[in-house]
Amino acid sequence: MTDHLMLQKIIMRGGPLISGTTDGQPNVTTEFDLLEAEPLVDNSPLLSDSDLAKNLQNEVPNLPIRYWQTLNNKFPAMNKTCAKFPTLWDIRFNNVYWQTLRTSNGTFYLYGAYYDNRTLVDMKPVVRMLGMINRLEPKVKTICQLWFEGLKAPVFAKVFEYKFIWNSKWGNKKNGLLQPYLVSCQIPVGFRHLVPESVSLVEQPCDMAVTLLRVINNVSENGKKGEFAVCVKGLDFLKEDLSVKLVEWFETLRHLGAEKIFLYELEVHPNITKVLNYYSELGLLDVTPITLPGYQPNIKGLIHMYLKNKLTNKRQNELIPYNDCLYKNMYRYNYIALLDIDEVIMPKGNNMLWKDLMDNVLAKALRVKKVERASYNVRNVYFFDSPQSSDVGHVHFKDIPQYMHMFQHVYRAKNYTKPGAYIKCFHNPERVLTLHNHFPLACLGGACSSFPIDTEDAQLQHYRADCVGDLKKSCADYKNSTVRDDTIWRHKDPVISRVTYVLKNLRFFNRASAVRFKINAP
Repeated sequence: MTDHLMLQKIIMRGGPLISGTTDGQPNVTTEFDLLEAEPLVDNSPLLSDSDLAKNLQNEVPNLPIRYWQTLNNKFPAMNKTCAKFPTLWDIRFNNVYWQTLRTSNGTFYLYGAYYDNRTLVDMKPVVRMLGMINRLEPKVKTICQLWFEGLKAPVFAKVFEYKFIWNSKWGNKKNGLLQPYLVSCQIPVGFRHLVPESVSLVEQPCDMAVTLLRVINNVSENGKKGEFAVCVKGLDFLKEDLSVKLVEWFETLRHLGAEKIFLYELEVHPNITKVLNYYSELGLLDVTPITLPGYQPNIKGLIHMYLKNKLTNKRQNELIPYNDCLYKNMYRYNYIALLDIDEVIMPKGNNMLWKDLMDNVLAKALRVKKVERASYNVRNVYFFDSPQSSDVGHVHFKDIPQYMHMFQHVYRAKNYTKPGAYIKCFHNPERVLTLHNHFPLACLGGACSSFPIDTEDAQLQHYRADCVGDLKKSCADYKNSTVRDDTIWRHKDPVISRVTYVLKNLRFFNRASAVRFKINAP
């Protein structure tokens, strides 16, 4: 028995290490001496408080951790009993990324704070806070405690606006339910040359704050803006493995002109995580974990069930990441597009890429009226997974890899959805104040102006199994009348090459298929 323990043969059978993932290893047989064997544990040196804080700052970007560290326990305050700077353990956290303020008339769940000094802001500079409030029309008066580097006391500023990021006609018109808001306070005279490090929201000036948000002021490097950024709402695909489709989508957007894609993550399949990590390291993606605030569930699996059954709540929750993405990037890009992962803004005609498209569209818009628009909208058209038209129902193109979903589906509905319905836009961040999934809700300098891009120049290609819920009754009309539209094939060589390289690199192909081809890095 002893001899048996001294020399133990272990047979490790290949296969996924995590159920449903592509991570695994081939069958191996390993012999080792149990008395000499050492378990593999993490013996990395413990992180210093400084290094730990750096990691924490990346994981929870709305916390002013670096600023808090520089204070070295010498916290600013009006006096010992009035408006003391809250330490990190004074903050009332909610669901990791949110901070809670309970007032005499309503509860605030704050998510982010931003410095807004854009040209068209009337009361600039302004600090804006994004969050949810359980009131339809908040009446409570609140104060911003602004914390500046080098000042020994906070600067007070009254909140001058609760901007509703919703339309009550769309549902949930009831107090007690969480509603999305943009809360704004003007930086007082004498301090407008400074950018606050953080902000606390309180009901009375001398209140001891229980919220503390880092004021985000992301300026472009070297004063030069990028062209296009894409924002994506919280991904909720715990059991649905869309990893391969995501690779195709990322590479298509990248080729068309997206310089950065900002995604928010609720819960995703492990294979999706692998893809997100790959593109994050590549620099194309910025992935931000997010939760639902307040009483809403954050249990894996239950999140999906909740959002599926509470559609209006889902739509309202989505407005937080959309507007967070806007305010984090308003100084860094000329255009911001809000897209779902089954949508592509596809240039047409002489427009090959997004830059070609917008150069052309801007010239057309200025010929109509010499004013800069807040957004430029693209009409929606469906590319169904399985069109009902008998002549196109089972088309498969042999020269296109079967894993290229969008490139395989080149039959679309003949008719576009109505103008203004289900559109997506290139937004001008210098002019929009709040964003909805499909259009701006509020703009700077007056009413929101949106220029409709002609369908000869571009279309929103929407890849779905069916129409959206509001069009279910008329969906057969779209499915029964289809036309071939292979505009996307203009980009097939570079995109297919890149997608295949990434899938091979991430080991999405089994050994049998992988040995059949050799792909060099594009």
